[in-house]
Amino acid sequence: MNKPSRNRTRTQFNLRNRMLMVGVGLGLCAVTLVGRAAYVQLINNDFYQREGEARFLRDVPIPTSRGMITDRNGEPVAVSTPVASIWVNPQELLRTPERIPELARALSLPVDELTTKLTQKADKEFMYLRRRINPDVAEQVVALKIPGVFSQREFRRYYPQGEAMAHVLGFTNIDDLGQEGLELAFDEWLRGKPGAKRVIRDRKGAIVESIDLVRPAEPGKDLTLSIDRRIQFLAMRELRNAVTTNKAAGGSIVIMDVATGEVMAMANLPTYNPNSISGATPDTRRNRAVTDLVEPGSTMKPLTIATALQNHVVTPDTIIDTNPGYMSLGRYTIRDVPRNNGVLNVTGVITRSSNIGAAKIVARIPDQTFYDSVRGFGYGVAPNSGFPGESAGVVARPGSPSWYGTTKTTMSYGYGLSVTPLQIAQAYSALANGGQVIQPTFIKGQRNEARQVIDPEVAREVVRMMETVVTNGGAKQAAILGYHVAGKTGTARKNGPNGYERGHYNLLFAGVVPATAPRYAAVIVVNDPQGSLQYGGLVSAPVFHHVMEGTLRLMDVPPDDIQSWLAAQAAGKVGGKPGSSAAPLPIPQDPDEAPNATAEFDAALPTAVAPTPAATEVRQ
Repeated sequence: MNKPSRNRTRTQFNLRNRMLMVGVGLGLCAVTLVGRAAYVQLINNDFYQREGEARFLRDVPIPTSRGMITDRNGEPVAVSTPVASIWVNPQELLRTPERIPELARALSLPVDELTTKLTQKADKEFMYLRRRINPDVAEQVVALKIPGVFSQREFRRYYPQGEAMAHVLGFTNIDDLGQEGLELAFDEWLRGKPGAKRVIRDRKGAIVESIDLVRPAEPGKDLTLSIDRRIQFLAMRELRNAVTTNKAAGGSIVIMDVATGEVMAMANLPTYNPNSISGATPDTRRNRAVTDLVEPGSTMKPLTIATALQNHVVTPDTIIDTNPGYMSLGRYTIRDVPRNNGVLNVTGVITRSSNIGAAKIVARIPDQTFYDSVRGFGYGVAPNSGFPGESAGVVARPGSPSWYGTTKTTMSYGYGLSVTPLQIAQAYSALANGGQVIQPTFIKGQRNEARQVIDPEVAREVVRMMETVVTNGGAKQAAILGYHVAGKTGTARKNGPNGYERGHYNLLFAGVVPATAPRYAAVIVVNDPQGSLQYGGLVSAPVFHHVMEGTLRLMDVPPDDIQSWLAAQAAGKVGGKPGSSAAPLPIPQDPDEAPNATAEFDAALPTAVAPTPAATEVRQ
């Protein structure tokens, strides 16, 4: 009878102990939970608050516009217009895959392509679907209320002048960052600083509330160019006419203010549309006036004469005997074309574009002196215009492996060295402004330091000599009624992978106007013309005439040769006032008086075969 009683006592004891242990355990758990809650709520509150907010708070960028670019008269040539971009949260959209075809139709995207992209970004919360579209279209897409699909404001660059200023301005990429031209050169100046704001997003990613402005947006700074869009358009039009008429591969034109170094216009062909660059090739996007090298040909002769006058080895009246029309240099021979020029003074060397005359004059100048002078005019030195990718050119140095026995001679009339059209414009500006080389600039009002390279009187004398090229020489087509014009033609054979390419030339004209008080210098290069005309005076000089006639009128430059205009008016050829109406055609150029490109180049390039002596013909 006693055994059952002991079992009941043991059972009661064990139950009590177990209940006690359970109670203690539950109490400890409760204390732990309360303690943890107190730690989270009181002690470590900031951390968990931040973590919670991070699930909903976001810093989103505030887009800002790029600075506007204007021409020198304040007319916009590059502006930023608001656009919209469609983006998606792939995680959200993939929860409702049945809406993907609807989104694809709205964006004109293949369904399979869109599905593949979303699948590849399934672990992401952001993906662009379509960039820089019309805001109205973006609004229509967002209005479909497809989960995870949103729009954001952006800016797109627009160029009102299109192809005419493409090479000067360049363009921006899809993120509105400068890629070429002045857009690249001044990208930091033009590019604004995006702002940021703190917002609350819901679980679908939509912004439900703006909390705080983290950083205000700073718009980009505006830029005023030295370019005049009117002159730019005129230059492009006339260059295109010349290229088309002469079946040329392309061309370049540069117009500079000789007093300030400001580039008034710069155009190239072929060109492209900066508003739609998808079809543009690297060849069409290249600013040839700044990057491409050409041999200057006979446009070099005024610089040679200026160097000789500056170093007192000749005077304007020094007699140069070019008979018999060719000259031997050791086993090499150079010639004059189209005929023997006989006895000339220094002015006649420029008027007749005599290779022999230039060679005999440069022979009086020490090698290093001539080299230093050529470099002083800016050849072989980067212009430092600020334009990206500008070329320095190539000028051989005396004593270097590239300096041969005939180098100085050929350089005197423009062969054996390479320069850019911009460098030629800079050098001719120095002749026009009293002998000062000024770094070119594309910014209105920028004044770079001038560097004196020749005496003012020497510069003025050379300009007077160049006038005779237009009045009596091979550039009559450059004449502008009512103005004195000074300039020089040039011909240069193109260089290819295997050396000079026969039948392929660059035809040049460089000039200044008005010659008595120069305001502007212009350089025209027509690349590889295949028409019937093969001479700078017949191809490039007319471009100078048309462009600079319009420039003088637009800039209200008073005529400096009123007598010629009065004579034309008396003859009934013009009316009104100088520059107010179209001038008559310039004096026709006799093709027989001008060599073609092949003859001029072949005469200038030293050959090992001496020509048959010709009868001496003396011209004053």
